[in-house]
Amino acid sequence: MPFPTDEVLMKTAADVVAGFQAVFGKHPGYRPAHAKGQIYSGTFTPSEEVKKLTTAPHFNNPSTPIWVRFSNSTGIPNIPDTDPNSDPRGIAIRFHLGGRKHTDIVSHSVPFFPTRTGAEFLEFLQSLMGGTVGEFLGSHPPAMAFVQAPKPPPVSFATLEYFSVTAFKLIDAAGKETFIRYQFIPDAGVQSLDTEAVKEKGPNYLQDELEERVVKAPIGFKLVAQVAAEGDVTDDATVHWPADRPVVELGKFTLDAIVPENLKEQKYIIFDPIPRVEGVGPSNDPLLEMRAAIYLISGKQRRAAEYAE
Repeated sequence: MPFPTDEVLMKTAADVVAGFQAVFGKHPGYRPAHAKGQIYSGTFTPSEEVKKLTTAPHFNNPSTPIWVRFSNSTGIPNIPDTDPNSDPRGIAIRFHLGGRKHTDIVSHSVPFFPTRTGAEFLEFLQSLMGGTVGEFLGSHPPAMAFVQAPKPPPVSFATLEYFSVTAFKLIDAAGKETFIRYQFIPDAGVQSLDTEAVKEKGPNYLQDELEERVVKAPIGFKLVAQVAAEGDVTDDATVHWPADRPVVELGKFTLDAIVPENLKEQKYIIFDPIPRVEGVGPSNDPLLEMRAAIYLISGKQRRAAEYAE
């Protein structure tokens, strides 16, 4: 996972990391966003349909071992699961391809993102720091839509849908490209809590619930893709595709255990929003390179740090 070579992009990415730390505080050893989370292990099994769309190994091998990290928003490691600021929740899946090779998908629990570019996202953070976020939201409709999107507290990380937001392209053996956006559909169905039910929950109820759930039975999700039509915008995460675009099932995954030494593994792993694997490519969405730079900068900080007591 190389650093981008664009110096302006790298400066913006470093400023975004610093901005997160200014808003949420510095917490050595933890991510500046989505700090609180857990990693589970399991297996991904592709559908027959996806093999027609891509030569990617994880979409063609009979099965692939995976790790999946579920997380809360913000860079606060002990944020209560009941805090509304914990939304949107995150999911990151790593497909272990063997020989130290891997590819990842990073998503969250709303089909919205507040800005099109990293520079604009930095403005968003700066408005939070400067007390002018109301003005920013008023002049940036996508950011307002992101903030106002319904985010009901979930029963479980296993009862949420997740969305990749940015577009990718699946590439078949003939070189044909199909632009898609990933979605994760829970086998348990989408389930949320009402206001009164949340009041009865503890600060770590989602982590506790998931640990109990996986002991009783594997946790399952379906990975699907919304397919773009010709002319759909593929380089702007703030633009939605029409709801009538076809959805293709790419496969299913099940999780059956929490990863040992979880905190250590979370500190070390750096997810990559760019596929970097045969058969799957990035779109021209500028957020992809920016996010890759942010993840690398924060990941190297995290690996070098000692956890705060």
